[in-house]
Amino acid sequence: MSDTVIKNHTENLHEEHVHRDDTGAKMGMWLFLFTELLLFGGLFLLYMAYRLQYYHEFHIAARELNVGIGTFNTIILLTSSMTMALSIAAMQRSRKGLSLFLLASTKILALGFLVNKYFEWSAKFEHGFFPGSDVLIDKPRGEYLFYGMYYAMTGLHALHVIAGMTILVFMFVFITRNSITPTNYVKLENSGLYWHLVDLIWIFLFPLFYLMR
Repeated sequence: MSDTVIKNHTENLHEEHVHRDDTGAKMGMWLFLFTELLLFGGLFLLYMAYRLQYYHEFHIAARELNVGIGTFNTIILLTSSMTMALSIAAMQRSRKGLSLFLLASTKILALGFLVNKYFEWSAKFEHGFFPGSDVLIDKPRGEYLFYGMYYAMTGLHALHVIAGMTILVFMFVFITRNSITPTNYVKLENSGLYWHLVDLIWIFLFPLFYLMR
């Protein structure tokens, strides 16, 4: 009887230890996400300061952006956020195949976002709307600043999308190798938190550059 008590006590200690590890991993992720919010929050404040100073020029420059492409990219990312959440839910319900399918769908949607952004940027470059171009140098300072902020902020966001896709590739491998299971999915959950942050940042970028015109 004493051996059974000792065994149960050992198992409880092990479970508590795992729980503390999971909690620590989540806390670490939230702290990391907070630093990301500080980074983009500073850029948002800088954007608003320039917009208040050069309101008319920002208004004119924003009219050159394609609202349709921006809207399509927003739909893509919102859908990818949904598939990411569903992938985590599927893993929690021991539906490994469905979780992998939804995770792959998230990566495909992310790739679609980047491809869409590539064509959008390419069109702007062809028309000379990029920092340092003769077209922008001849325009008022406010329009030049608008495109500087546009490329800096959307470019930084695109890098985060690429980073997120890389993380999702690792999650796919971990699920395949059973390193992520229905009882141990904190890695997948943290990856989902990061991906939701990427989507959230775009939700702010979209109206700032495409709709406030």
